[in-house]
Amino acid sequence: MLDLPYVEDSKAEVDMNVVMLSPAAGGEPRFVEVQGTAEGVAFSRSEMNALLDLAEKGITELMTLQQQALAA
Repeated sequence: MLDLPYVEDSKAEVDMNVVMLSPAAGGEPRFVEVQGTAEGVAFSRSEMNALLDLAEKGITELMTLQQQALAA
């Protein structure tokens, strides 16, 4: 889930916001914003990398669906 409802979001251990651009002509995606805040216990570098990987996967899937919808 990419955007939790408030009830779940308010209890999350990490609040992570990620904004990306579509990759240009086969290049890799570009980050516009990365903001992560530990809401309780600090998170590790490996946890941050995992969160970024999940965000990139989800954003890429959303961009693909948006492009398909616009093409239809």
